[in-house]
Amino acid sequence: MNSPEWLKPGLCGAVTGAVLAGFVGFTWGGWVTGGTSNDRAMAMARNNVVTALVPVCLDMARTDAERDAKLAAIRAVATFRQRDALMEAGWATVPGAETPDRDIAQACLAALGVGKSPERPENTINEG
Repeated sequence: MNSPEWLKPGLCGAVTGAVLAGFVGFTWGGWVTGGTSNDRAMAMARNNVVTALVPVCLDMARTDAERDAKLAAIRAVATFRQRDALMEAGWATVPGAETPDRDIAQACLAALGVGKSPERPENTINEG
């Protein structure tokens, strides 16, 4: 069988172009597999749910009769244990849930301003 002279270089070029397009697309073009896009969608949905539930946590903290004592207890523990202290306070347990949520507790700490360190003045160098 006689094939045209251009067939072999044309097929090699097409295969090389497809491989190159796939490589460039997945590395620099932003293409992702279905699994990666599903993981990103689940993470985004989780973040949106946490963001939506932070006002519930803040309202529970605002209306708690023992707010001052619980805030003092949260501030008294080490920074890395403050999330657990807020969860023990009950503010990270949304209505209808049996257990507190760690992500909601972390976001609630940030919204309450409990985990913030005091502002440090910038280092100034006397240039005189």
